[in-house]
Amino acid sequence: MGVATLPGNGEIATDAVATHPLILGLQPAALVDHVAHIDWSLLDQIPGDRGGSMPVAIEELEHILKEVRAHKLALPDELSPMKTMAGGSVANTIRGLSAGFGVSCGIIGACGDDEQGKLFVSNMSFNGVNLSRLRMKQGHTAQCVCMVDELGNRTMRPCLSSAVKVQADELTMEDFKGSKWLVLRYAVFNLEVIQAAIRTAKKEGLFVSMDLASFEMVRNFKSQLLQLLESGDIDLCFANEDEAMELLRGEQPTDPEAAAEFLAKHCNWAVVTLGANGCIARHGKEIVRVPAIGEAKATDATGAGDLFAGGFLYGLVKGLSLEECCQVGACSGGSVIRSLGGEVTPENWQWMYKQMQIKDLPLPDIRN
Repeated sequence: MGVATLPGNGEIATDAVATHPLILGLQPAALVDHVAHIDWSLLDQIPGDRGGSMPVAIEELEHILKEVRAHKLALPDELSPMKTMAGGSVANTIRGLSAGFGVSCGIIGACGDDEQGKLFVSNMSFNGVNLSRLRMKQGHTAQCVCMVDELGNRTMRPCLSSAVKVQADELTMEDFKGSKWLVLRYAVFNLEVIQAAIRTAKKEGLFVSMDLASFEMVRNFKSQLLQLLESGDIDLCFANEDEAMELLRGEQPTDPEAAAEFLAKHCNWAVVTLGANGCIARHGKEIVRVPAIGEAKATDATGAGDLFAGGFLYGLVKGLSLEECCQVGACSGGSVIRSLGGEVTPENWQWMYKQMQIKDLPLPDIRN
């Protein structure tokens, strides 16, 4: 795999990757995750809901990192109690599709010219992701502290306010030309660039996949989300159980089946993930319910939904049935929760391939 270089136009070029990736991820701000096991008592000292995601200022992020380093739980089977890696929901999905499924992928966004930016570039290019649409800018790269409790549940505190990001007016038709899917995550603070990306992607004939991000994002910015869904431009939507319940708050009924039905009114494919209980998916009038695969107890749930989405998208581009798409998603989602962080280890990819073989699902043609 070629090492990323920075040409004069501020875009990062990598060799040995497809010029027009099949799947593009829009992550306006590149992000670096700091993932650690922590004691429950630490979460009581940190503002915001346990299990949620709440933006913080850089000073607060540094304070939390300092506290985490003091409180982290060193598990006996881990080499390092804290892992630092390229992060963000879309990056997790795209990296997984490239590294584990051999699907040509690229990412649209921006990173800073700092150590975190270099780490993001190194991690994504090592995993075969095309970074020619990633702009490098002067400034800071976004960071997120992911705190994982003893049950594998995660609480996230991202610092995005001072980070560089790609702007709506920087997107070009060329960014999207020749690709088939655009993967994005709902975020009200990125709404302008999301809307611009969707407009351009649709002009170029791409399908659009959207993840609902967090129950807080759905709760606090529901009207903007509904506008996006009602536009008819979202072809595939992923929601976890908490996000689905928030979406239907005030409606009757509010169960996952009702949420899948609601999303399916606006999207070709609608998926509600249910953690250890698997998922419900709809495509037109077809409804499937697929159980989770792997251990009931997660080491760390970080990236479970992101990797599920990657597996589901692999199924779609391979022309698999709705049930098979969900089964591949369950295999890939089950692979990432076996270790800390949103990046699947080589051993866990092998575990996933074994699960896919057991279920008679088509294995990927891996490049590397």
